[in-house]
Amino acid sequence: MATVVMMKHPQTGLTKKGLVGFSWTTLFFGGFPALFRGDWGMGLLLTLLAFFTGGLSGIIAAFLYNKHYTSKLIEKGYVFADTEALNSLARAKLGVEAAAAVPNPT
Repeated sequence: MATVVMMKHPQTGLTKKGLVGFSWTTLFFGGFPALFRGDWGMGLLLTLLAFFTGGLSGIIAAFLYNKHYTSKLIEKGYVFADTEALNSLARAKLGVEAAAAVPNPT
């Protein structure tokens, strides 16, 4: 099951849900979760791979997609903005430095 960790872009103030762990939605729906998240390139790639492999590529993608998506958010400038426990868990699973977090305002 994927763990949701809130992420915030410091300059724009936008928040998004980052995910770490196994993606059941990618397993069952292929590239559609990526498309719904606005990750057009990966959504198209996953959809094509699922078509050409009869859906078998979805098994591998389910293990990799959430990490890919959250890593892309970090590359775009988003930082972890959840509880310290969730931030630490996400940093450990993604292998990122502690600098990629902001204090939770609550």
